[in-house]
Amino acid sequence: MGTAVGGGRAVPRYVQIADEIVQQIRAGLLKPGEMVPSESELVERYGVSGGTIRKAMVEVRASGLVDTRHGKGSMVKDRPPVRLRSSERFRRSHRRGGKAAYLAESEQSGATAKVNLLYSGALDAPEEIAERLGIEAGTQVLARRRLYFRNGTPVETATSYVPWDVAKDIPELFAENPGPGGIYARLEDHGHEFAEFVETLQARLATKAEASELALNPGAPVVHLIRNAVTEEGRVVEVCDTLMAADQFVFSYRIPATD
Repeated sequence: MGTAVGGGRAVPRYVQIADEIVQQIRAGLLKPGEMVPSESELVERYGVSGGTIRKAMVEVRASGLVDTRHGKGSMVKDRPPVRLRSSERFRRSHRRGGKAAYLAESEQSGATAKVNLLYSGALDAPEEIAERLGIEAGTQVLARRRLYFRNGTPVETATSYVPWDVAKDIPELFAENPGPGGIYARLEDHGHEFAEFVETLQARLATKAEASELALNPGAPVVHLIRNAVTEEGRVVEVCDTLMAADQFVFSYRIPATD
């Protein structure tokens, strides 16, 4: 039976139980590596049916805070703390100081960052990417796909698409490590000065493949972000298609109040 809260709407009992378990994890009462109480223990504790507990655990798993294995139960994940993702991360001073955006942010938050290059090479531009780059769909571009780690845990994947006529003259873009400041620094080194970065974000549930790559439970929430890197001439010289574990990021943006 639900408990009436704001607006007189009832919160189902299984949601209440799930919220309590999630809060216990976030408060450290259930620590990383510890098992969440079994179904029978939770039934006894809350005085509800096994079906209610199973529904509650679906909600807990969706939080991304536990790892559930068949026949073994649910264990609290050892996941890194939330990292602020700020609009400040693309300051030119970071690039000139030899730090790419992800590494600069991680350093500021005291975390250990690691980036694995999964793919680098020619690719036919997908339709949405081609539209953003102002080229025909299927036109050859350079694609760089990376997997980002924070304190040893995968938290983000990103694929950069650079027009071939731009990339072919910058050999560092084809290397595993493009050098200090990342690919944006190399693009600026070759005369592509940036005027702005335009991002579009969408929250959704992870696919099975995405959940596996980011060590999430199937159906866990993720943030899908696509960014256009726009030069002072108004050309988009890179599109970055990014997927982030939603429980690992807080977004903070500075929005000018003047024209």
